[in-house]
Amino acid sequence: MEAQVSVVGLDIAKSVFQVHAADSVGKAIIRRRLKREEVETFFRKLPPSLVALEACPGSHFWARLLRDIGHDVRLLPAQYVRPYVKTNKSDAADAEAICEAVTRPTMRFVPIKEEMQQEVLVLHRVREMLIRQRTQLINSIRGHLAEFGIIAPNRAHNIGLLTKLIEDEEFDELPAVARHALRYLVEQLREVKTKLFRIDRDLIRVVKGSDACRRLMTIPGVGVVTATALVSSMREPSDFKSGRHFAAWLGLVPRQHSTGGKENLGGISKRGDGYLRRLLIHGSRSIMRWRGRSWNWLSKLRDRRPANVAAVAIANKTARVVWALLMFGGTYGHPGKGATMRAA
Repeated sequence: MEAQVSVVGLDIAKSVFQVHAADSVGKAIIRRRLKREEVETFFRKLPPSLVALEACPGSHFWARLLRDIGHDVRLLPAQYVRPYVKTNKSDAADAEAICEAVTRPTMRFVPIKEEMQQEVLVLHRVREMLIRQRTQLINSIRGHLAEFGIIAPNRAHNIGLLTKLIEDEEFDELPAVARHALRYLVEQLREVKTKLFRIDRDLIRVVKGSDACRRLMTIPGVGVVTATALVSSMREPSDFKSGRHFAAWLGLVPRQHSTGGKENLGGISKRGDGYLRRLLIHGSRSIMRWRGRSWNWLSKLRDRRPANVAAVAIANKTARVVWALLMFGGTYGHPGKGATMRAA
């Protein structure tokens, strides 16, 4: 019976997994619940098959494991699987839906990330969490001191003015009990800043060992953080037909809601990786600040479009250049064979 298995839908979880296997015509052959330690043994006994999973935490680990066993593994976006759930939601219904969805000829898949890519992405996720913590600590210090009428100018770098007042024993406008409590926040803020500095240093080491990252950093608006995030998030540039498809994957294209032959385009779709999109848009704002008038094409763009629209347009352009460099090689202004871009 197992020899007839052609397609397998696997619904993963922390401890309990659900398998739904079908033959070449879609007839269900196996419906089974597995414990975590049983999954690898089960799939080693199966003949090479098409195995589908929803893209979620842990899915890339299982995809690499099943791929190494010899199966053809595909990761599906969860929102594309949901329409195939016919009944009430359950693990068995989800596994069946995954098994059916993967056979659709127009289905789109998520590239499987390698372990090295995920290592770098962990650095980025931790960095993002520390930045949020830093913001929380700064806002907390500002808010508590404001209760005693003590304020400082905006911007994160001005928090040093307040921390000096907290540590100044001669500053008598701050009660002793409040000063003692706020020192804990000051110490934690310094620890977070130290950790952020170390993570940024780790990312610089990643750049030094990656030729692709160094080439991407020749693009205006792309620095260490953006370059390492882009290289680690993409498996192969050939996964995208063109730079336009890559920009659409990042959500840097208008959202469309058309009917009756009438096109209706709105704001950006915000599909794909929001972290990458945010980094590219921040880089675009940097370009607008420092090159807003010295570059003729950018000056004309700013004159005819609002600032936010121009920033997204520049981010879209940067994304296309990123794809061209990764696909054809070369650096910004000196493209590799097959590329058609040029320096702005």
